[in-house]
Amino acid sequence: MKNPMGDLKAAVVALVERAKVRKGMISVLAILFVLQLYFVRELVAAELLFGLAFGVLFALSAIIYLAGALGERGLAFAEVGIRVISETARRGYSGLEYFSRKSLRQARSESAQ
Repeated sequence: MKNPMGDLKAAVVALVERAKVRKGMISVLAILFVLQLYFVRELVAAELLFGLAFGVLFALSAIIYLAGALGERGLAFAEVGIRVISETARRGYSGLEYFSRKSLRQARSESAQ
């Protein structure tokens, strides 16, 4: 005859063993899940840092480009101003030359004769 207490004890031991296996499997899965979350957080943090670095590089390159463009535009304005100034100076010099050749005395004045 079978001992009902022995069968019950065997069933309880088998259930506990399955529970230990399940508990271990759940623990392993939980650890893997937590590690996945950690790696995802690290990847997101790294992506944000790289994005920030590329944003800073973009801003610096934009500032350098704008400074170069403003410098070129300033040189264009300076060239126009220099042309106006040089044309005015050339006219003034030619007028000065004209007056320096001309005698200050009239041709029929007493000192000229």
